[in-house]
Formats: sequence, C-alpha cells, structure tokens
Amino acid sequence: MLQSLRITGFLEGISYLVLLGIAMPMKYAYAMPEPTYVIGMAHGVLFTLYVILVLIVGYQKKWNLITLFWALLASLLPFATFVADRKIFSRADDLALEKK
Repeated sequence: MLQSLRITGFLEGISYLVLLGIAMPMKYAYAMPEPTYVIGMAHGVLFTLYVILVLIVGYQKKWNLITLFWALLASLLPFATFVADRKIFSRADDLALEKK
C-alpha cells in the first residue's frame, strides 16, 4: 500500500501543478475551459485516492496525528506531495519503528 501511496502522491502532485499551471491559465486567458474539465476530473480522482491511501497507510503504519495531518495537508499545497514523499513516505517504516 505504501508504494501505491507514493505513486498516487506523485501523480496527484503532477495533476495539481498541471491544473494550476496550464489548465487554469488556458481557461481564463484564452477562454478554453475544456482542459480544466479533463485535468480537473483526473486531479479530483487522484486527490480522493491520495486521501484514502494516506488514511489506510497511516492506520497500517500507526502514524501519530501530527504525521497524518502533514500527509493530508500535503494534498492541498502545490509541490507538497513531493515533500511528503521525501519526508514522510520514504521514512514510513522508520516512523513506525520510532513508536515501538
């Protein structure tokens, strides 16, 4: 599940950047809303999957509430899923061992 979370986090981060950096400017600067629909839907699905996987992996790895909070907050900020992958997900097994 952790590997699925890391992949989903990466894809969710990319989709968020594409939505904010490409689709939204196309919608407002060039009156082309179509890319926003497609990319927005993909991002919505990836966002939902990311949140579900964070909750599942957090439960499996027995993360504390602070770690869970930061992992969930990462889905709301541009580039933050990449930071979460480096700081939280790559150390997930270490975090579980610290609690024992």
